[in-house]
Amino acid sequence: MRPATSLWVACVLLTACAGGSRHSRHGELGFVDTETAAKARHAAYVAEQASARAATQAIASPLVRAIPPAVLALMQQDHDADELEKQLVACAVQAEQLGNARYFENRPPTRQECAEVVEQDRCGKPVTRAMQLGRQKHVLALQCAEEVLKELWPAPFSIEQRYRFYPNARVVETISPREEARLIADGCTEELRGTIKPDLVLHGDRNLLQSALTLDFKFPCPDSNLPQWAPYGPSSPYFGRHQGNIYEAALGGPALLISPGFGVRTP
Repeated sequence: MRPATSLWVACVLLTACAGGSRHSRHGELGFVDTETAAKARHAAYVAEQASARAATQAIASPLVRAIPPAVLALMQQDHDADELEKQLVACAVQAEQLGNARYFENRPPTRQECAEVVEQDRCGKPVTRAMQLGRQKHVLALQCAEEVLKELWPAPFSIEQRYRFYPNARVVETISPREEARLIADGCTEELRGTIKPDLVLHGDRNLLQSALTLDFKFPCPDSNLPQWAPYGPSSPYFGRHQGNIYEAALGGPALLISPGFGVRTP
C-alpha cells in the first residue's frame, strides 16, 4: 500500500471511531447534540414510567383491574380506585366486628355456634346463627358502602336492586322495591323465582340495566371458611351455576366478592 493511501485509510478509521455510537443506560445515543440527547433521555424516562405503570396495573387488585378505563378516567384522583377497595373492605370488617359484638363480645362465633338454629322463617324453615348474622352484617355493610360510593364512585350505583333476567332472550329488567315487597307480602314468591338481587351494582353510565362492576358482601361463618358464591339448587332455572355467573350474564360487568377476612376475591 502506498503511503498516501495508508494515511487516507487511517483518517477514515479514526473518523469512524470518533463517530461511533456512545452508550448510556438509556441505550445508544450516537454522536448527537445536547438537545437531541436530552430528548432521547426524556423519551426513555417516559417509556420507563409507562412500563412501571403497566406493571403496577398488572399486579393491582381484582377490583381495580375490573373497573372500566372510562370510569377510572372519571375518578378524581389516581388513588381513588385503591381507596374505593380499601374502604369497601373496611365496611365489611366493621360490619363483622359489630355483628359479632352483639352476641359474642367481639370474638368470632365457633363452627358449632354458626350451625345453631336460632329461629324459623315465615315458611317454617330453620334459620341458623350464620344466616342471622349474615343478614345483620349485610345491613351494616351496605349502609357503610353507600357512603363510600357517594364519595368515590363517579357514576350511578344500585343497592340491593332486584332484577328479573330472561337468559334465553338475554333481557333484564328491574323490579321496584314496592313491587318486590308486595309480591313477598302476598306470598307470591314464585314470581320472584329466577330473579337476582346483588348487593351492589356499580354502573358506568346512566344505563341502570348494565353493570360496570357487581359486588356482593360475604360473611363466612365461621370466619375460617372461604367466602363463596351461593350455588343455585335444583329448583332454580340456574341450577348448576352460582350467583356470580348469573350476575355477569345478566348485567354484563365482572362480579366480585368482598369479605372481612379475605378482602376482594374473584369468582
